Amino acid sequence: MTTLRALECLVALVEHGSMSAAAAALYISQPAMSHQIAALERELEAPVVERLGRGVRVTAAGHAAVKSARIALRAAENALEIGKLVGSGNAGRLRISCVETMTPWLLAPILRLWRSQRPDVVLDLSEFTSPDDMVEVLAAGNTDVTVGPRPARTEAHVEVIGRQELVVVAPLRHRFTELPAVPVQALADETFLHYHPSNAMATCIDEFVADHHVVLHPVLRTRSPRTAAQLAAAGVGVTIVPASALIPRPKGVIRPLQPMVSSDVIAMVAAPTDALVQAFVADLHRRGSATRGFAGRMSHSRGPTSCDRRWAAVHSQAR
Repeated sequence: MTTLRALECLVALVEHGSMSAAAAALYISQPAMSHQIAALERELEAPVVERLGRGVRVTAAGHAAVKSARIALRAAENALEIGKLVGSGNAGRLRISCVETMTPWLLAPILRLWRSQRPDVVLDLSEFTSPDDMVEVLAAGNTDVTVGPRPARTEAHVEVIGRQELVVVAPLRHRFTELPAVPVQALADETFLHYHPSNAMATCIDEFVADHHVVLHPVLRTRSPRTAAQLAAAGVGVTIVPASALIPRPKGVIRPLQPMVSSDVIAMVAAPTDALVQAFVADLHRRGSATRGFAGRMSHSRGPTSCDRRWAAVHSQAR
């Protein structure tokens, strides 16, 4: 297989008309130039130059080959340019998976920024209701970075972006309107909008209320915290949702839990050294730092909470 260097020598020979001038243009010796041309002739099984008394003449085979040689050299230059752009995080394709509530709450400003500042990066976004489903997609190599709460188990590299509070949502004019925070014991008297067992929120809530000797009365179950928040605001019951589920903000009563409960928001990546992934995770951290507080914003408190201990216990059992 001929080399790009040999093709480069052929193009230079055609453009400059002599072995010495072509060698000088490429900053190589004339013997090195002759060696590359000879190697190309062996590959083509035909001469590309005719040696004359005081120089050379490019043959028909050489002129025919030089057209494709120019195309190959331009393709090689393009490949290097694209590689540099991708390596610097300014081009390529980034596949993002997130829990559905994270898109408007956390990702929308980052995606808008990337479209304006990194127009050569193609962004693919997939949304899920369960972080455990995203673990499978990441392990299968079908996504580059996931964003959401902690799954039950993962072998991927994990970056903690921040924390989000769990809050109570109830209909307007509900008795919780008069409360600054909803004691967990008050949930025992309410019809409750719960979660499907496939959503990690179901286990977290069940074990949290069990710690406080509270029995819930589920009226229905959903896989989506956003759906749970909207149904609660519509009067179907009361529910507990992560703060990210409050976009769009439901037209209901929103109150913190007492005691307060929060959970990690994490990014999982399969290739932590990839430039695009590193840049995206860095923007996630910056966005997380800018979204602190209650009612749809992120907290950076460091102490472990009840939900953290639940997910840690599930993680340990899974192993």
